[in-house]
Amino acid sequence: MGKQYPAISAEIQTFIEQQHVFFVGTAAADGRVNISPKGQDTLRVLDANRVAWLNLTGSGNETAAHLLEVNRITLMWCAFEGKPNILRLYGTATVRAAHIARV
Repeated sequence: MGKQYPAISAEIQTFIEQQHVFFVGTAAADGRVNISPKGQDTLRVLDANRVAWLNLTGSGNETAAHLLEVNRITLMWCAFEGKPNILRLYGTATVRAAHIARV
């Protein structure tokens, strides 16, 4: 079993920032799972418990569709260089479309 951490430490944030790619996993209520690779330049660690990720939409945008239905999300990073390491962040997500004004 892997280690579990209550928050994003400085060490974990450094690992996240050093990776070039991460993966986003979401699932629809009917069980269909979507896992997509994403470029690291679209993600920022905001604080010890929050990250922000810019979802650049593409064909279908299954990730956003899933999150509108079920807001659970998993982000995963794998070290492709150096010491082997896999990091997952489990949480919930909010979809905020740029063209929709928030009140």
